[in-house]
Amino acid sequence: MNDIVNIKIPSVIQLIEDNLKKVTFTMSSDILTGSILRTLVASKRSGRLLELGTGAGISTAWLLDGMTTDSRLTTVENDRQVHEIAKKHLGADERVEFVLADGGDFIKNNMNKKFDFIFADTWPGKFYLLNEVLDMLNLGGIYVIDDLLPVDSWPEEHLHKVIELIRFMENRDDLSITKLSWSTGLVIATKAIN
Repeated sequence: MNDIVNIKIPSVIQLIEDNLKKVTFTMSSDILTGSILRTLVASKRSGRLLELGTGAGISTAWLLDGMTTDSRLTTVENDRQVHEIAKKHLGADERVEFVLADGGDFIKNNMNKKFDFIFADTWPGKFYLLNEVLDMLNLGGIYVIDDLLPVDSWPEEHLHKVIELIRFMENRDDLSITKLSWSTGLVIATKAIN
């Protein structure tokens, strides 16, 4: 089995990638991460979804591709330049709300909101304010993080942050987690229903 053969890529991604050639943003999700995001989101019919770290909208496009017509996505980005690229290509979709804000500020100001699916693709909600974000996850909700496999460009201290993050996730009693040494390295967690 080849996990990248016959993946139906949302057509808008090529347009986003063409715009990205004009900027220096290089942190978009890869095809494998996008594919699994689409599959997981498809299980959340009528779901409320949160993406922390829109980037230019590559992962947002995958999420929208898997969502039902009555699902809603809030996506948060602090970089105006890539935020505008995402809005340009995906803003006509009424299921998505684009928020230009610091992820940490968004979390602190929206602690009362609950989500069925959270993709944390930035530091807030992954490396800090993690307890707060997990409190925003509904029972049975899915939490996904990526970029956990080491790359040469990581500073030495970042590996320790990733190890601490995974250890923290493993020791939470209210989460059922799967660690995947696949794509860029993912953790998929479900908030346990006791």
